[in-house]
Amino acid sequence: MASARPEFAVRPSALAGLTLVAAHTRRRFARHTHAVYGIGLIDTGGQTSASGRGPVEAVRGEVITVNPGEVHDGVPMQGEKRRWRMLYLDSSLWNQEHSTPEWTLPVLRDARVAALFDAAFACAARGDDALALEEHLAALLHHAPSTAARHAPCAAAGAISRALLRARERLADGIAPPSLAELASGADMDRYTFLRTFAAAFGLPPHAWAQQQRLARAEALLARGAALADAAAASGFADQSHMTRAFRRFRGYTPGQYAARR
Repeated sequence: MASARPEFAVRPSALAGLTLVAAHTRRRFARHTHAVYGIGLIDTGGQTSASGRGPVEAVRGEVITVNPGEVHDGVPMQGEKRRWRMLYLDSSLWNQEHSTPEWTLPVLRDARVAALFDAAFACAARGDDALALEEHLAALLHHAPSTAARHAPCAAAGAISRALLRARERLADGIAPPSLAELASGADMDRYTFLRTFAAAFGLPPHAWAQQQRLARAEALLARGAALADAAAASGFADQSHMTRAFRRFRGYTPGQYAARR
């Protein structure tokens, strides 16, 4: 007989300091705190809770947040099961420019923030790499209401700065791409502004741009007769399966088919 799905599923991500939690339970939680930031989405049901920002209710489709050290609890509505997903993130994953940002709303109904959370959670659950996760997280942190300062986008992409060109060179040269935080710091921007400005300048956000460079390197190696596994490793893919998925998505055929045609 198949075992029942667990009440809680906890898993790490490729980005250090980011943890995923999925829950489906009618459990009541006593007052407690977390040492990290939390942002999540109620998928079914609802709960009431006391928070550091007052008593709140959260139901399906609403985003929930918790700040480090904030005392809160959780009680299911009508004692029924509720399902929710959370991303717990260390403060180091927030923009380094902001020392102690805080979520300002414990519950919000915002379709854009919910969609950004879904995208970030799905990216982490798929096992995508750290740079992809940082991009999703930067967009989510930018749009979820908080005390973190908002930075206006930099100059239009028509005048591509040397800092952006240097960032692009780092992405093109490195097998292991630098983090979004490193790229943004080198361009003297916060992460979200860098993400928007890079995409405006080069047509793709940093992770997608770097992925295309990996594909191009793999194609060149395969054209010279490299073995599939060797081409994947030398191009910066996690493994041959990772390379195959990228080829199928962006080329419509497998690396083996490409190599045979060459």
